[in-house]
Amino acid sequence: MIFTIFVENIYILKQTLLLFTFLSTFFTFSQEKYPQTYFRNPLGIPTVLAGTFGELRSNHFHSGVDIKTQGREGLKVYAPADGYVSRIKVSQYGYGKALYVTHPNGFTTVYGHLSKYADKIQKYVKSVQYKKELYETGNLFFKEDQFPVKKGEIIAFSGDTGSSGGPHLHFEVRNTKTENIINPLFFGLKPVDTKPPTFLALKVYPLNKNARVNNQNKSTVVSLKSIAKGKYKVDKISASGTIGFSVNVFDQLDKASNKNGIYSLEMFVNGKRYYHHDVETFSFAESKYINLHIDYPHYKKYSKKYQKTYKESANKLSTYKELINNGRVNIKNELNYNVEIIAKDYEENTSSLKISIAGKESNAIFTQPKDTTAYKIIAKNFYKFTQKNVTVAFPKNTFYEDVYLDFKVDKGVAKIHTPTIPLDKSFTLTFNVSKYSEAEKQQLYIANVENPKYPWYQYTRKKDSTFYTTTKTLGKYALVSDTHKPKVNILYFKNNQWISKSKTIKVKISDIGSGIKDYRATLDGKWILMEYNHKKRILTYNFSDKKLVGSKHIFKIVVSDNVGNTNTLSTTFFKKQVN
Repeated sequence: MIFTIFVENIYILKQTLLLFTFLSTFFTFSQEKYPQTYFRNPLGIPTVLAGTFGELRSNHFHSGVDIKTQGREGLKVYAPADGYVSRIKVSQYGYGKALYVTHPNGFTTVYGHLSKYADKIQKYVKSVQYKKELYETGNLFFKEDQFPVKKGEIIAFSGDTGSSGGPHLHFEVRNTKTENIINPLFFGLKPVDTKPPTFLALKVYPLNKNARVNNQNKSTVVSLKSIAKGKYKVDKISASGTIGFSVNVFDQLDKASNKNGIYSLEMFVNGKRYYHHDVETFSFAESKYINLHIDYPHYKKYSKKYQKTYKESANKLSTYKELINNGRVNIKNELNYNVEIIAKDYEENTSSLKISIAGKESNAIFTQPKDTTAYKIIAKNFYKFTQKNVTVAFPKNTFYEDVYLDFKVDKGVAKIHTPTIPLDKSFTLTFNVSKYSEAEKQQLYIANVENPKYPWYQYTRKKDSTFYTTTKTLGKYALVSDTHKPKVNILYFKNNQWISKSKTIKVKISDIGSGIKDYRATLDGKWILMEYNHKKRILTYNFSDKKLVGSKHIFKIVVSDNVGNTNTLSTTFFKKQVN
């Protein structure tokens, strides 16, 4: 008896040691994979997030975290570790003023929406802009010895440039070799987060022609009941056949009201995990598959994003983990099913949604109408259709799956189905313009006219008798004429005025037609750099850029829209150089 107990204790001890060894190895591997203390906070304030990694955005997953800057611009941005500035890009949209630091540990950190760079970098960037006489620089690449940085060194200042919705710092971590993006929270960036995700709604889908959900063979939104913090349920559902689910869910962090994305989503059916995805890492090439990951038609109609807990066959996201039947649930008659959907944030704050299903065969009370549109598209084939001087051409695999397509032209408006089908590739839309005069052609452009009050300019290539554009969005398109030149107004001073105390020249520009294409400003006949805040429609020149000669100066700006209408403003002012 004593010997038996001794042997059992030895066995337990061995198992414990094995488990300890496994956990030690696991955590050591995780720390080696993603170092926890290598990077410091890129800002000198507590980390509060306005946006999380992998968050659902328009046509892409968010590739970093958005760190709040207390509503201010100009906060110091610090190098989180030793390395060198490897790339800079200044764009009107996207990341705006962006900076990339490559580190010797195999990772690159990225900073977006900056207001300006550290002095030596800013000086170099402006020299490129003045040499090219362009605001946008394109990608500027650097070698290790050009702009080396030390941990804690100031590399830039936070801002609101590019496609930013307000002042913040966009921060990314990438694998230097593969360019894959990794959730920055894995590197020791720790915002305070004690709140579980919030479920807003559930949607259920019949996924084959014989499937039913509550006596219907169409998708349906199901109301939720909150029964405790992080606990939700729905009334019992009757179903049959193969069904799927999606959820509208968000997460909030402490000290912020922003509705952020979740970290992971799981679905269990009778205790067995059928679906799991998380946002640890992904590649930029995958990001477009967000339109298969969400209920895209629902999003286009109602601007609400529902994440599916089943995978579409064409979806190549790598974020899915060990799916059963791709997350589809087969409901059999007279059987009961308990489904639980679990949402977690990075800190593993958890919310669960419980769904009870009764397997019940039924004839559908509501039957989804059969699609009878004129054109059937086999996804793997090329198609070209023409009606009333309008041609659409779809390359092979433009569509993710075979579809029926509606295409017609009425009163000059080409309706190419509806914008509720996501596309993998762009298609070409061509208008025959041979009936128009040369003067009329000059002012015409192709526009998306889903909202006829606000035509949206499509980049229009013009040939003698045809205009064409490429796009990944179905919907309504037409030729629109723009006869209005842009508006240009100088701010804060008038012609022939002394402005000795002014540090800048500000000009407001706008266009009610095809939109602003470009602008060119000169001071005393020489090109000057004006930064365009397209959200406020204000151009700004900083007098610190160039030394003034004399006291009388002439400022001139020419602004053009996308069809070539131009407006020129010229004014004289008086100002002496202040040292």
